[in-house]
Amino acid sequence: MSYLSVSTWSLHRLLGPLRWTSWDAENGEHRTHEQPQPQVHSLLELPCEAVRRGYAAVEVCHFHFPSVEASYLAQLRQAFAEAGVSFDTLLLDYGDPSATEEIRQAADAKLFREWIDVASQCGAKRIRIVAGEAQPTDEQAILRSAQALRELAEYASARGVRVVTENFKALTSTGESSVKLLNSAGDGVGMITDFGNYKGETKYSEIAMTAPRSSSVHVKPAYDENGIPDEAELIRCLEAVRETGYDGAFVLIYDGPGDMWEGLERVKRIVAPYV
Repeated sequence: MSYLSVSTWSLHRLLGPLRWTSWDAENGEHRTHEQPQPQVHSLLELPCEAVRRGYAAVEVCHFHFPSVEASYLAQLRQAFAEAGVSFDTLLLDYGDPSATEEIRQAADAKLFREWIDVASQCGAKRIRIVAGEAQPTDEQAILRSAQALRELAEYASARGVRVVTENFKALTSTGESSVKLLNSAGDGVGMITDFGNYKGETKYSEIAMTAPRSSSVHVKPAYDENGIPDEAELIRCLEAVRETGYDGAFVLIYDGPGDMWEGLERVKRIVAPYV
């Protein structure tokens, strides 16, 4: 049964500091960065706020975790349980399973496993791991990424978490490369389809290629300068999904100006008939 979900990316101006990781090639290590931002909601408060606003699930970006200490993760798990909201997916934005440098491969593999452990402890059903930054025509990169994701899926499965990837970053920027990756990785690896990450006239057929294999679709409309979604274009994306028989989460994405909850409401009005 389809249902509404929200990504913390759609609320990033309300959830406090952003934390992200980059690769320092010169020193062969990850670097952590932080950007101060005001906090309106804590992550622990978000499940109750989400259900109050009509969402059945939440996807949480890794950079919104203020802590990965076991005590905090237990609190977060409890917050979702008490609110009756599903923690569908932990969205790990960093890492490159298609990388060729051995030192980067080892560092990323360690980071992936650490975040799978975090997902398990805080009760996330899935973890999204980006497939990679190689070009979508690089067949060896697709095979390399598929193997890495398959191994991570085995590690995650033993901890009650499913690995999914997304049409996010270069390697899975086309429907064709996404399907090749999924076929190579096997049934242990799932998918998220993001409306905003396929481009051009082929995007609607590409959505139809990956939506049936997706646990969620990221409903990311095109917006004007006032944060008003292009309704006709969004409906075309939603119709492409409907025609596949998709039956999962519709994760609303808003990153326009003004109040982020109000922006999400504008998207919700358009999506509601499809849920």
